[in-house]
Amino acid sequence: MPKQIGNLPSIKRSDFIVKSGLLLASVPIVALTRGFAFNLYKYQVNHLDLILPNLPKSFEGITIAQISDIHAGSLFNSTAVKRGIDLLLAQNPDIIFFTGDLINDFAAEMEDYLSIFDKVKAPLGTFSILGNHDYGDYHFNRHHFFDHKHLTKQQNLSNLKSIHQQLGWQLLLNESKELVLNNEKITIIGVENWGANNPQNYGNIDLAMSKVDKSSPINLMLSHDPSHWRAEILPKYPTIDVTFSGHTHGRQFGYNNPNYQWSPVKYAYREWAGLYREKHQALYVNVGFGYLDYPSRVGILPEITIFHLKSKG
Repeated sequence: MPKQIGNLPSIKRSDFIVKSGLLLASVPIVALTRGFAFNLYKYQVNHLDLILPNLPKSFEGITIAQISDIHAGSLFNSTAVKRGIDLLLAQNPDIIFFTGDLINDFAAEMEDYLSIFDKVKAPLGTFSILGNHDYGDYHFNRHHFFDHKHLTKQQNLSNLKSIHQQLGWQLLLNESKELVLNNEKITIIGVENWGANNPQNYGNIDLAMSKVDKSSPINLMLSHDPSHWRAEILPKYPTIDVTFSGHTHGRQFGYNNPNYQWSPVKYAYREWAGLYREKHQALYVNVGFGYLDYPSRVGILPEITIFHLKSKG
């Protein structure tokens, strides 16, 4: 019969061994989890040459930075986030693209990060679009208001659009913008969120393309969900040279290196990370600056992409 010490309950030898074993087994799990959590802010800068044969001479060597999927409502380390933005700005990009999902649900999630993302500016402009989370559908379609503030879905979206303006980002809502250097131009087009399997789509590619000059030598499309590329962009608009997307996060789990890519998200998205080509058209899927749901990244690290525009390889 096990002894009892003072007021402490006795523990059988078998129970002690089992519980000690579980405790010891949990040590590497805790260590791994902490390590993976550290990966949330282990920003990777990926440099990529974009070969565009019709590129005007004035845009030769121009650099574009892309970030995507900030998900401010998930972030908890402002110092690390600032370090990521400093890393982005250290690349001295001429243009910056943000390809959607600034928040999880509420515009107010950005309050603690405005002073950080306010620095995300480039000499030729910062251009942004909305992602699926930015519309508030995942909360407001289930609840009529946001807690005690009685904030409607429309007010929340309006507040979010105002944040883009406050940051100095040019939010493209099914519209296009010509970028002119030395009387030469390229066109940047931004669509609202559109996905092949989305229950609610806001993107209107026909509207976005309606004012694009047919003589534009280069057309760059910002579209949050990469499934849009194969569903609508490739079959309808061969004049769109490159599409920039995000959304997948690479499921925050898998392998992502030049020699091998794998993630379970590949079973949901044919194009889920990196560069894809179909004849003369290209798609780049950025795996995200922030994260969503599980606070960890395993093998798929947060990304800052730098594109170098060239007319020849």
